[in-house]
Amino acid sequence: MKNFANMFSQISKMQEKMKAIQKELESREVEASAGGDMVTVKMNGKKEVIEIKINKEVVNPDEVEMLEDLLVAAINQAQTKVQEVVSEEMGKLTGGLNIPGMPDMSGLM
Repeated sequence: MKNFANMFSQISKMQEKMKAIQKELESREVEASAGGDMVTVKMNGKKEVIEIKINKEVVNPDEVEMLEDLLVAAINQAQTKVQEVVSEEMGKLTGGLNIPGMPDMSGLM
C-alpha cells in the first residue's frame, strides 16, 4: 500500500512539472523562413504567428501566388519547429513514454 501511495505522489509531482514546462513553452518563440529567407515567420509556443517579415524583393504584384506559397511554407515550418521543441521538452520529463492522465501538450508549440 505504501508503494501505491508513493507512486501516486510521483505522478502528482510529474504532473506539476509538466504544467510548469507547459507554461514555459507557451512563452518560447521559434523562427522559420522560406525562399532563402525571403519570408520569415515568428511563432510562439501556442502556435500563434506573432510576426511575419517579407523581403521587399518578393513584393511583386505579378507574383502574388509565389509570395502566398512562401508564407504557407514558412508558417508550416514554424509549426513543425514548435512541435519539435514540445516533443523534446516532454521527452526529457517522461523519458519518451506516453503516460495516461498527464496533461496534453499537443496544443502547445
